[in-house]
Amino acid sequence: MAKYAVGDHVRWNSEAGHVTGRIIRVHHADFDYKGHRHRASKDDPQYEIKSDRTDHIAAHKEAALTRIG
Repeated sequence: MAKYAVGDHVRWNSEAGHVTGRIIRVHHADFDYKGHRHRASKDDPQYEIKSDRTDHIAAHKEAALTRIG
């Protein structure tokens, strides 16, 4: 079961430092994103997150995220 849901405010670490954003989609099956195959399952979902500062969308697993707010 997913630990986070659409609309949750989260933080993750990127090459540029900590980034914050809101989850816009939860994936429970493998999906293609930005030319790469991302692995996801019901037990290990991946999340699409829109950055608070830019329009950038990132895809991350639960272990990379921390809920804020």
